[in-house]
Amino acid sequence: MPTKGHYIHCHHCRAPLPLNSLLHSSHHHLPIFILTGKMQHAPVFTRLLTLSVCLLFLSCTTHAHNITHILAKYPEFSTFSHYLTVTHLAGEINRRQTITVLAVSNAGMADLLSKHLSVYVIKNVLSLHVLVDYFGARKLHQITDGTASSATLFQSTGSAPGTAGFVNITDLKHGKVGFGAQDSGHLNSYFVKSVVEIPYNISVLEISQILTSAVAEAPAEAPSLNLTIMLSKQGCKAFGDLLEASGAIKTFEENADGGLTVFCPSDDVIKGFMPKYKNLTAAGKVSLLLYHGIPIYQSMQMLKSSNGLTNTLATDGAKKYDFTVQTEGEDITLETKVVTARVTGTVLDQEPVVLYKINKVLLPRELFKGTVEDDEAESPKAASPKSSKKSKDDTADSPDADSPESDDSEDSTADQDDENGGGRFDGGRWASVLLTVFAGAFVLF
Repeated sequence: MPTKGHYIHCHHCRAPLPLNSLLHSSHHHLPIFILTGKMQHAPVFTRLLTLSVCLLFLSCTTHAHNITHILAKYPEFSTFSHYLTVTHLAGEINRRQTITVLAVSNAGMADLLSKHLSVYVIKNVLSLHVLVDYFGARKLHQITDGTASSATLFQSTGSAPGTAGFVNITDLKHGKVGFGAQDSGHLNSYFVKSVVEIPYNISVLEISQILTSAVAEAPAEAPSLNLTIMLSKQGCKAFGDLLEASGAIKTFEENADGGLTVFCPSDDVIKGFMPKYKNLTAAGKVSLLLYHGIPIYQSMQMLKSSNGLTNTLATDGAKKYDFTVQTEGEDITLETKVVTARVTGTVLDQEPVVLYKINKVLLPRELFKGTVEDDEAESPKAASPKSSKKSKDDTADSPDADSPESDDSEDSTADQDDENGGGRFDGGRWASVLLTVFAGAFVLF
């Protein structure tokens, strides 16, 4: 078994790390080590154990973080967290490996919101509060020459002219640390406390108030939206063509500025559904197409948290035209009384419009009676031998005529992971670790 004489050295800083405390070590340079000292002469079992532990660290270490999950534990930052999601800054923060978030309390956010800025301007202001460097509480008081300048997301994304996207940080007297936007020329906010620090991955620091910046608060134009062009991307052209031909596109465009979520069946799905679509009346066709739109903007994260009934663009008084959003893990399904469709990917997410691809046409009970057994239709095990003898016409007419399995966009997992910043268990890595350990055992013996 490992003893006090068995140790390894950190590859970065050469600090000696006793093997018997390795699993409980908080050394910030883990997991990169080299074997040194007495370990070279240790028993084979000890060397093998060390190799296994090192490989375990290498396979399991992850830099994944989720800013909204972090802030969820602190209700005083709920408004700040909400607007990180609405402006899509949360996803950008989660994709960064080294980041510092200058969080502002709900009271501080109230001052910003009282200015009635557009969501695009709020995004610029909040992006000024995300430093693309790591600053923990200790580092703030160890700044060389007492002052430093850090780039922000406002600068790195190219939204800021010149150096307006930099923030000045100054270590002041009596333990105070001041923050100020470079274009303002003064420090208007101060360090309050450290909220969360994960060296050297993400740090969340509370500051006293919103950083003032005339450049960040300047009016920002909304991005131009052409729904037809958007729908022509990544296999949604057929759906867009139906919107144009039926005239339903006008309703979608009228709702775009105020927020719009569109669920687009893929081209292959639309092609298989066309026989049934042609049997609908002109009004029925419009209602069916409007059924695929929600008159509010819902990002992937917002969609996951909005389980339950939701109205659509087709909803009209007694004609409910609603469906149920259900989330199970990373899967999002849309359930009507007739069919269950699955969200397979994000075609485009550009506030205030988001387009999702789905694997089936949504069939409202107001137009299609009966219930389709989706699980049996999708499961190979549930399909009986007789089902393969169905005529081609039956297959074409079926509302379950989905696109091939490959149509489920491989990008959907990446889109959802990017939004949540979460890591997943990778069985392949564990397998490689075990194989490497056994190979190492042969070499050591």
